[in-house]
Amino acid sequence: MKQIVLSVFVLMLIVSCKEEKAETKKSSKGDLAYNEAEKETHKELYGIWTGNIYPEDENHEYTDDVAKKISIKINKITKDSVYGQSIVAGYQRLLVGKLTDNGTKTMFVLDEPGSNKYDGRFELTLQNDTLKGSWASYKKNPDTAPFKSLELVQKQFMYNPNFMLSDEIDLTDWSHPKQEEVNYTISEEGNAEEEVVEVMDVYRSASEDIFKFNASTQKLTEEELKNLQKLDLEIIRNTIFARHGYSFKKNSIRYFFEVNPWYVPVSNNVDKELTQLEKDNIVLLTRLEKYATDHYDSFGR
Repeated sequence: MKQIVLSVFVLMLIVSCKEEKAETKKSSKGDLAYNEAEKETHKELYGIWTGNIYPEDENHEYTDDVAKKISIKINKITKDSVYGQSIVAGYQRLLVGKLTDNGTKTMFVLDEPGSNKYDGRFELTLQNDTLKGSWASYKKNPDTAPFKSLELVQKQFMYNPNFMLSDEIDLTDWSHPKQEEVNYTISEEGNAEEEVVEVMDVYRSASEDIFKFNASTQKLTEEELKNLQKLDLEIIRNTIFARHGYSFKKNSIRYFFEVNPWYVPVSNNVDKELTQLEKDNIVLLTRLEKYATDHYDSFGR
């Protein structure tokens, strides 16, 4: 009887070992497939790709939708998925999609979440060292062109407190005109001069003082800033954020920075990156902006 019990026990032990081996083999295959799917590829494409995004139709009806600087961050690429972010005009959106590479063409299809009215899909093809392609909105919006084109180049973001605005930029804020009565004189040959009063759009402009102050390297004082125009103060303050790669929502501010080659939008919140000197200067500039005024003038465009 003892021999029978012992034989049954040994048989059960053998069967149990075989089952464990089978399960281990099955699990190993599953892990291998999972690891293969999660294996990262095309790491040379990781990082920031930046450039301009603009409506495909130059004669589009969306007059306020102009070319903007955009950055796309590629964070991870696997066999099945691509993960990243899009940063444009103050919006930072997650991207999930896929990369296809047939040996001759490398292409991204990247989707924004869809929870924002400005979300859409990017379709980008790598051509030499440039990502070229399109963006299509998920929804029709009255203030946004539904189809846009973009060209991006890979660029490493670098914070440099010495970056300054180009002295060749247009100092006029064309985004926020106001209407005023403008007096001027007209005269024609043989006729007396005539005084004319006309309601016209007038625009505010910054002064060249914006090139004199660096709020990332200088401790600014109220005495030296108190006579500056409001737009001057706004630009000096926002240049701090631009150096850190902040993505601006307002056209009136974004315009001054997007024409500078050093400016790369990388985030819609850079508060944690600010130095103590910058924080102190921001407090001073913000306080002075409340009481400062702007000079408006009429210009031909």
